Amino acid sequence: QVQLVESGGGLVQAGGSLRLSCAASGIIFSINAMAWLRQAPGKQRELVAGITSGGSTNYADSVKGRFTISRDYAKNMVYLQMNSLKPEDTGVYYCNADVRTDWSQRSLDFWGQGTLVTVSS
Repeated sequence: QVQLVESGGGLVQAGGSLRLSCAASGIIFSINAMAWLRQAPGKQRELVAGITSGGSTNYADSVKGRFTISRDYAKNMVYLQMNSLKPEDTGVYYCNADVRTDWSQRSLDFWGQGTLVTVSS
């Protein structure tokens, strides 16, 4: 139905930057909110940043001022610009999208496969 593919993860030194991208494809009528979540080893998955269809954003307190989420509505993509990275930002980053696949108001939740971000000290 709908596929989300993340890219842009990798190994970076503390203080560095990375830009994650997520492309949504498939049967898409419209996309409501999109978000980035992460899961560190041994920890629960947590919300990093979200962005609504109207462009409103929200961030985890731990990344405010360092990370920026944005969307390309025409391309069904969402991005996460990560600056001033810290070792505690290490984890698998997942893209999430709330997608309408037809004209009804019903939406479904889709996830990407995740991309690993490793920040060395």
